[in-house]
Amino acid sequence: MLSPAQAIRISLGSIGSSKMRSALTTLGIIIGVAAVIANVSLGASFNQYFNDEIGAVGSNFIVVYSQSIDVFFDRELEIIENTPGVEGVSPINQQMAKVTYMSTSRQIDIQGVTEDYDEVANFDLDSGTFLTDKDRYVAVIGAEVAYEKFDKKISVKNPIDITFRREDGGVVTQTFIVKGIVTDPETTFAQTGVEPEIRVFIPIETMNEILGKDDYGGFFIKAQSLEVVRETGDELDERLARALGVPSRDLDNDDAKPYIVFDQIEILEQTNQLSAALTSLLTSVAFISLLVGSIGIMNIMLVTVAERTREIGLLKSLGYSEKDILALFIIESMIVGVIGGVLGTLLGIAGALVANDILDVPDVFPVSLIFLGFFVSLLVGLVAGVYPARKAARMNPVEALRKE
Repeated sequence: MLSPAQAIRISLGSIGSSKMRSALTTLGIIIGVAAVIANVSLGASFNQYFNDEIGAVGSNFIVVYSQSIDVFFDRELEIIENTPGVEGVSPINQQMAKVTYMSTSRQIDIQGVTEDYDEVANFDLDSGTFLTDKDRYVAVIGAEVAYEKFDKKISVKNPIDITFRREDGGVVTQTFIVKGIVTDPETTFAQTGVEPEIRVFIPIETMNEILGKDDYGGFFIKAQSLEVVRETGDELDERLARALGVPSRDLDNDDAKPYIVFDQIEILEQTNQLSAALTSLLTSVAFISLLVGSIGIMNIMLVTVAERTREIGLLKSLGYSEKDILALFIIESMIVGVIGGVLGTLLGIAGALVANDILDVPDVFPVSLIFLGFFVSLLVGLVAGVYPARKAARMNPVEALRKE
């Protein structure tokens, strides 16, 4: 009866006696496992990257936009404020207007907001402070507006002129003093329509007074937690629909409602689908490499069986059973797989670190990756060794001993 210790010792001896062949066999597993580890890690890193980007433009946010004028008023604002799960809300009005600074003019998106917008949008200020509800003719501007849009950089306390166009066709120009500059969240993929770096924020009461209107274009809402965002958004939708006379049967039909609701969960789901598709594609390619590596192990093990025919015959003549011979060759194949798995895992982690650094995404290495590397390499070694091992175990000892 062949003990596990004996089988491992014999297998290691066989692997060591043909170092070049064993190294080439192991190389296939190393490359395959490394590719799987690196690609799964990249997928997790991209997923974290997308989540960070979305978090940079708002915290547990829900956005409601009207699709026509005169839809939202103070009544709708009060409905939202009293909805369970809502922690904060800022009404929004926006208009593309001409902004002039030191004789240079640019068309920039102006947003009227309240002081709660700062908390909901999860802002970081480069300098200065955000608006308060007591402010009148002051503005908070995005970093891109402050530093890139004009010939000279804008600083806190600098005056800017904003030219608004009223619905009656009139034009109004008003001077605002810059109170704060919002840091650019540097989002690349997560475009939610509320990016602060390209906007100018002013008090919504001031904006409505200048434009001669009393309605709101929408609301930027913060839920109490990410877990209740979807539930809160659905409740908001139902309450607004009821208040605006939308039949309950049309609640899921965006074309039948005068407004649109979307939330952070919806955007996260879209980006997660993107990262999952990317991970699946990369991992599929990696598993092809593993398949090639497993074929390499099987091929080498078949060669090993042929080279060790007399040894197999001798072992069987000494009383070793088919199970012993089967175990011997499977263990040898699994050892090759495990060695390849260890080295492949280390190489995959190193490769992912380099790729993450080049792509400027977070380093994410789930603990499951380590177990994945070992499990896959062990499985490959086991599967690839079964056929050669069965062939060796079924050899006739007399014929094996006659083999030259």
